[in-house]
Amino acid sequence: MIALDAVLDLLFPPKCPFCRHVVDRAGVCKACEKALPWAEEETGLHKGAGGLVCAAPLFYEGVVREALLRLKFHGESHLAKPLGGLIARCAAERFSGEFDAVTWVPVGPKRRRERGYDQARLLAEAACRTWEMKPERLLEKIGDNPAQSGLADSDARRANVLGMYAVPPAVRTEGRRILLIDDICTTGATLTECVRTLKDAGAASVVCVTAALTRPEKAAPENQAKKRREFS
Repeated sequence: MIALDAVLDLLFPPKCPFCRHVVDRAGVCKACEKALPWAEEETGLHKGAGGLVCAAPLFYEGVVREALLRLKFHGESHLAKPLGGLIARCAAERFSGEFDAVTWVPVGPKRRRERGYDQARLLAEAACRTWEMKPERLLEKIGDNPAQSGLADSDARRANVLGMYAVPPAVRTEGRRILLIDDICTTGATLTECVRTLKDAGAASVVCVTAALTRPEKAAPENQAKKRREFS
């Protein structure tokens, strides 16, 4: 796999997922490191009903939003590699030692056929390469509900995903500490339902990481712009 990645990088040089400039290796370029809307400290955590705790490295705005929309709706599956790397860093910083299994929020059968891939699974696979492990399919989506992005009301979003996820019969979740990965956290309704499903199936704990989350209304962008993150 490493050799194949090296050949692909030679034939198709990696680009920064945000500005699309060629970089030496898959990841964020130096200019974007300084300019991106990093989600730091408590503003980088979304806490919700049912014990939901979701961390993200970035806020869902500007070039971050554009990159995730390209990944999700425009076939740019290669963006999962650098974005998955950011998820891995965030998970290590926020939840080190708190999980022993990794899974993702699955898309429904119809959207999987339309897109040709499940973007959350690709993000989970990319993140897991950092830890030399593989994500496990611990959830399945039952049917195809309307897209959450078309629902502005939080109550409608919760109702839209209620009962839409299940743990496959042959999957073991009892006593496991799970990291659940998805692309975006807005209201947290989908993640909350997935966390509930996993815990009802016996999971000891579930923590979540997404590539981005919506900025809390009280967080001032100008304050966040002062914060920087260094990459090795």
